[in-house]
Amino acid sequence: MHYLLPILAILILSGMGLSSAYAHTTVHVEQYEIEVGWDVEPPVVGFRNAIVYEISESPSEGVKTGILGAFKNLQSTIKMGGATKVLDINSDPRPGNYFSKIIPTKTGSISIELNGEINGVPVDIEIPIEDVETTAVLDFPTTSGSSSGQEVAALKNAMSALQKDVSEIKSKVSGIDSSGGEINTGAAYNFAVFGLSLGAAGVILAIIAMIKRK
Repeated sequence: MHYLLPILAILILSGMGLSSAYAHTTVHVEQYEIEVGWDVEPPVVGFRNAIVYEISESPSEGVKTGILGAFKNLQSTIKMGGATKVLDINSDPRPGNYFSKIIPTKTGSISIELNGEINGVPVDIEIPIEDVETTAVLDFPTTSGSSSGQEVAALKNAMSALQKDVSEIKSKVSGIDSSGGEINTGAAYNFAVFGLSLGAAGVILAIIAMIKRK
């Protein structure tokens, strides 16, 4: 039984190693194997990440050798819709591994285009990678879809209450004016409306801030 423990440990570690490459895409260009994907998956808008590359060849079956200086004459371009950007390439300490730092700013599909050559072998390929997600994939607990509707309803109620208060103030000021009082009714009315407006503005800004956090 005690012989099974080391074997189980190896299997678990092997599984962990395979999961780190989940959703990466691998292509072959002649003798070279090129694997491209995100460093942190799933990629999320606004969070720092990196495009990672592994370029290797197999001189014999079961043996993989990382290619040093693979990007000497190779260019990586990230594409999303009509937008493109040539990426800076950094070398990883592991032979044949490279990365490009990036912060995704929009959700959607992204691909990596590699153009040039590796040790004289022409490379001209476009590789799709995992879509960029919203922060909702990380939210816990998840927010209900009806929350936005509730916030809009709260905004409408606040505006209705403001209109009601303004009408009441106007009627009271008119009553003071008709009784012959010496109070400056115009100034009192304007001051009251100004105060109510500040309160309503605070409510509106708070609701907008809650919506933006989603």
